Amino acid sequence: MTRLRRLGAAVGAAVVTAYGGAILLSLPVSASDHGGGASHLTAVREKIHDPFAVLPARDVQRSALVGTSAANPLDILVIGGGATGSGVALDAVTRGLRVGLVEREDFSSGTSSRSTKLIHGGVRYLEKAVFKVDYGQLKLVFHALEERKQVIDNAPHLCHALPCMTPCFDWFEVVYYWIGLKMYDLVAGARLLHLSRYYSAKESVELFPTLAKEGKGRSLRGTVVYYDGQMNDARLNVGLACTAALAGAAVLNHAEAVSLLKDDAGERIIGARIRDNLTGKEFDTYAKVIVNAAGPFCDSVRKMADRSARDIISPSSGVHIILPDYYSPEGMGLIVPKTKDGRVVFMLPWLGRTVAGTTDSSTTITFLPEPHEDEIQFILDAISDYLNVKVRRTDVLSAWSGIRPLAMDPTAKNTESISRDHVVFEDHPGLVTITGGKWTTYRSMAEDAVNAAIKSGKLTPTTGCITNNIRIVGGEGWDPASFTILSQQYMRMKVTYRGKVVPGVMDTATAKHLSHAYGTLAEQVAAIAQNENLGKRLAHGYPFLEAEVAYCARHEYCESAIDFIARRSRLAFLDTDAAGRALPRVIQILASEHKWDKSRRKEEMQKAKEFLETFKSSKNAQFYDGKHN
Repeated sequence: MTRLRRLGAAVGAAVVTAYGGAILLSLPVSASDHGGGASHLTAVREKIHDPFAVLPARDVQRSALVGTSAANPLDILVIGGGATGSGVALDAVTRGLRVGLVEREDFSSGTSSRSTKLIHGGVRYLEKAVFKVDYGQLKLVFHALEERKQVIDNAPHLCHALPCMTPCFDWFEVVYYWIGLKMYDLVAGARLLHLSRYYSAKESVELFPTLAKEGKGRSLRGTVVYYDGQMNDARLNVGLACTAALAGAAVLNHAEAVSLLKDDAGERIIGARIRDNLTGKEFDTYAKVIVNAAGPFCDSVRKMADRSARDIISPSSGVHIILPDYYSPEGMGLIVPKTKDGRVVFMLPWLGRTVAGTTDSSTTITFLPEPHEDEIQFILDAISDYLNVKVRRTDVLSAWSGIRPLAMDPTAKNTESISRDHVVFEDHPGLVTITGGKWTTYRSMAEDAVNAAIKSGKLTPTTGCITNNIRIVGGEGWDPASFTILSQQYMRMKVTYRGKVVPGVMDTATAKHLSHAYGTLAEQVAAIAQNENLGKRLAHGYPFLEAEVAYCARHEYCESAIDFIARRSRLAFLDTDAAGRALPRVIQILASEHKWDKSRRKEEMQKAKEFLETFKSSKNAQFYDGKHN
């Protein structure tokens, strides 16, 4: 009971001490609190959410970057189109600055699309903060919980609250987790999603039918359910980039910074040499400040400025797997904060399937990380301890690995003891680097990076940060019942194999998918499905429509087949084999939209197949050990 007494005693003291003796209930921040005038905020919102607004074409965005010069530079050029980089572009442009962004692959092509899909404050970090009396960690939890609510509010169609069940197999665990999660509620304050609560073993099994009541000589005593947020990470990232573009930023995917430009004295960075990877052509883009938001690759950008720069990234691999929907109920997740070997394991419903994970181990930095079979088997082993169904390797529909760009602490023994906090610094004049952190805090990370860039370049924004009051495109005016309009007013016109056009209903599953993926813009996708005869589903059992390919090519900078199957839809992550079957039709539609020739279509197919090989579904597993057959 010593541990319980320590936890109870630490709750009040830790919360009070973390904020200098005052418990902050995280009240909403107004635009004026950040220096933003109401009229400016209104103008920005109208510009972004204008129903007749058209996203600038990729060629227009490229021309804006090409058109800069040493005498007429951008204020900020962002390198990296992940969550942080796209967040920086949106923050900076809504402050009235001239902004450009380049991304070597696609928006969210790296770590930002390979996350846990949770928007969370960090239950584990709260535990560490209390028992290690680490007030720095506690402040991180305070801050992350504040940002958690902000992310959900800013993208309501892509984010939602998710109840997460923590199983308890003795009464000590019941009390321990109940107190700990009540503390989590307390720290969230006014930003609380829903109160945590205890459920008996009987109630728990009713809520989560596949949860094991007995096993390995132990009996379920009950569960504690708390709430965190969940998101469609890649679509949120793409939404951030498109919102920045609508606000006036020149964002360009498939454009790589190959070198940095310095002034005549060789002292300050004044721009970057950019290669358009779709055409192979290179050009110079000038900016008063470069923001390096390249995630795991930020060290390689830093070394463009100084070859002797010391690495600051300690890369950590996080592997996740996708299982059929019957592994978890639709509205309830399962999280075990500490397994027998001290790791965290979870199973969460996500886009009609179950995502399970995760691992946390040191790795090397690569463009396309692949999960190892032993990591997949570890996850299967871990979740099987808590389920009453047979856990099979053949049920794995997709498996992927993501690289967490953790800021390195040389004294740390393992990556879990490294703080997930972000760092912003300028180790070469004109080059501001932002790294570390996590998805949940992307907005405040971007704010810190833009503040540093303003200081570095002596920039003159027209206002302070206002992104806490800006919904991303598709989010303003969205309502959870919006899908009913799609079902009632639109048809899915489909072309048969013989060329005949036949009508189909806009079923509830498809309408809900479109509404949640595109928000208030879903009607535009539905109109394409109806008016252009692109109403067929791309893969059996999934709600993705042909119309989405055309829409994303026209309005979301979807430039390749991989862009669509991985980031605009999430088919590659949900079901690797289904994504492979959808590829021919996806490429056919993209070829029509982008005027691809035969060789480009063949190249797209080859690249997409190679990409899907890195997702280890049961059909392309490296080996079977017979344990989960």
